[in-house]
Amino acid sequence: MRALLGLYDPADTTDWGPIRAAQMNAGSQLALFMLAANVVGASLIVLNFAALVPLWKLASWGALVGAVGVAVAFRRLAVRHRTERTATLGDVRDTVLDGLALGAVWSIAPLLFGANADAQAASGMWIILSILMAASSVAMAALPLATIMFLVVLGGANAVAISLIHSPALGAASLLFTLLLVFACTARGKALVVIRANEIALAERDETVSLLLREFEDKAADWLWETDAQRRVMRANPRFAVSLGVDPMAINGMPFLQVLAGPAWESGNFASGLRGLAESLKKREPFRDILIPVFVDGEERWWELTGSPRFNEDGSFIGFRGVGSDVTEARESANKISRMARYDTLTGLPNRLLINESLAVAMSEADRWNTRCAFMMIDLDRFKAVNDTLGHPVGDRLLMRVSERLKQLMSANDIIGRLGGDEFAVVVRDASDAAAVERLARTIIDVLSAPYDVDNHTLYIGASVGLAFGPRDGRTAEMLIRSADLALYRSKDAGGGLFHAYEPQLHVEAEERRVLEIALRGAIENDQLHLLYQPVVQAGTGALMGFEALLRWTHPEFGPISPAKFVPLAEDARLIAAIGEWVLRRACMEAAGWDDPIRIAVNVSPEQLHNANFAAFVARALKESGLHPSRLELEVTESVFMREGTAAIQTLEAILDMGVRLSLDDFGTGYSSLGYLSRTRFSSIKIDRSFVQGASKGQKEAIAIIRAVVALADSLGMATTAEGVETEDEHRLIQALGCTKVQGYYFGRPLPVTEARALATRDSDSGIAQVA
Repeated sequence: MRALLGLYDPADTTDWGPIRAAQMNAGSQLALFMLAANVVGASLIVLNFAALVPLWKLASWGALVGAVGVAVAFRRLAVRHRTERTATLGDVRDTVLDGLALGAVWSIAPLLFGANADAQAASGMWIILSILMAASSVAMAALPLATIMFLVVLGGANAVAISLIHSPALGAASLLFTLLLVFACTARGKALVVIRANEIALAERDETVSLLLREFEDKAADWLWETDAQRRVMRANPRFAVSLGVDPMAINGMPFLQVLAGPAWESGNFASGLRGLAESLKKREPFRDILIPVFVDGEERWWELTGSPRFNEDGSFIGFRGVGSDVTEARESANKISRMARYDTLTGLPNRLLINESLAVAMSEADRWNTRCAFMMIDLDRFKAVNDTLGHPVGDRLLMRVSERLKQLMSANDIIGRLGGDEFAVVVRDASDAAAVERLARTIIDVLSAPYDVDNHTLYIGASVGLAFGPRDGRTAEMLIRSADLALYRSKDAGGGLFHAYEPQLHVEAEERRVLEIALRGAIENDQLHLLYQPVVQAGTGALMGFEALLRWTHPEFGPISPAKFVPLAEDARLIAAIGEWVLRRACMEAAGWDDPIRIAVNVSPEQLHNANFAAFVARALKESGLHPSRLELEVTESVFMREGTAAIQTLEAILDMGVRLSLDDFGTGYSSLGYLSRTRFSSIKIDRSFVQGASKGQKEAIAIIRAVVALADSLGMATTAEGVETEDEHRLIQALGCTKVQGYYFGRPLPVTEARALATRDSDSGIAQVA
């Protein structure tokens, strides 16, 4: 209400400037009308009191009313141009002076002239004033503050005069009439303001819509279309026709589907989207975003159509109306994004996502037609060495060459893709001929194993393949991929360069590995691991030299588990470091209680030696146990030296500097490079049991290797230990060949800790052969 009266501007988002301008303009438009009303009203009052009041008084009052009326009218007309579009709060407030001035001059009539009036003159005066007040409350309601001031002043004077001349009751009635006019003026003023505010909002909205329509017209992105009840084009929109490249008049009356089908209308070879559109038109149901191909000047474009049925007032169907958009560019962008999401950026081959989708389709088709499909996993052999030695750019170019060779091997029945890294995959849609699929696997291995010329480098790599047939080896794409992956692991474990088909046993082994890995993770905490100690004796006298600590695992449910199973599993699962530390700590604590100088030998995994903190752990284990470093012997294999650029050599040197002895285990079974012996200070070489058994059978090669190793060790100041001696004849042969130490079942099986402790504390002069 205060905002309406012009007392303050509300702190909302509405712009009151145009609204107040409308108030001022309404007052300006009726300024002359109100001036005429004042002049006519004053003239009627003069005539009404001409016989009762002196003429000079009436003339003076009439002149005053005319002067004030003229002044008010000119004031309102003077601000018309300034307040045409916007007006301030002060402009509206200033009109209160107009109302007060007019009310004051008009109140003279009842107060001054009413006292001398008879009943007829008084009635005439009150009728004239009532009409003037009523007219003002309606005509000048746009400026409610000024009008209310006019009504209050004049109505109050009129009520006072009536109360004094006639009765207070009639004065109260006059005052009530004045209040009703005030309320009426306020209500009408509010209605006018609301109407103007809505007009302003609609104008702004129309302007916004016009801008949007203009923008659509400029971009020519959308158009309207309309059909009659027979689905013929009617009132063809010019932009719709231009988009088709035809004259609007030429397509009026043509079937809508014929216009969209173009050349395909005669052949009947319609796109699926057009068939869906025809079905919606036939059923007279609304549709949205139907995508159809349209040929414009021989070029394929893609349109998106939306439409709704139209009905007349009687409910009869009269056709369709809708909008269309050319979404060719958006579709091309979507296709490009989809390709980027489904194709490998380096090789251009389908990536893992598309391979999975293709395999799912192949599985569905195989299930539908009761046939078979196949899936191959391909892993490159020795590819990591190329990346490590020549760098990733060369590796990337090599992968591109690999993909080119694979593409040449594929037929329409096959899909080749890159899963990532150096892994590829092949989906064979129809694998009814299993022999042909296996020939393809062998061909892939042979082709990929041929040398490559990349950046003046001749590179040799190989490939391993895992093969699985669906649905035999998996009812879903995920299961089939897993089966092929298991077969690939079998190929890699066999040395690479091979292919293996999935067998159910592979899944059993994988599940067993999974269960064992879970159990192995809690083996230390659950006290399931323990050590056995196998004696190592002097070859000539049989005197006890020490023990080799052998790890064993007894599971409460699965029973004893072979180290051949759980040690490789521990290495793959990155558990070997924690287990190895437990073994070393436990062996050192036990050996510290044996008679000096009996030693303890502990096998160390390459993963432990590649850890830069391993030397510090060895030192801590020796300190905590109190074992002298010379009584600890660590056994390592040649695989420690196969990884270049690691800290293994530095770790071994740090351990040797403590006084710990070092033994090279399983010498002769690996690469057996003599360079390994020069890399660090070994104290002994262990000869694998396979050579001992071969020598006992008279194999010349095994005997020659043992002699060569013994001679090499003697020249380097190293001892030799023969493993796996199980008979007296083998013992004599090994002794004759010059081996320094011997271990095997002939001298003693791996012993529990109590038996090993009892044996170690006996007189060192007693021979082990006599007590075994």
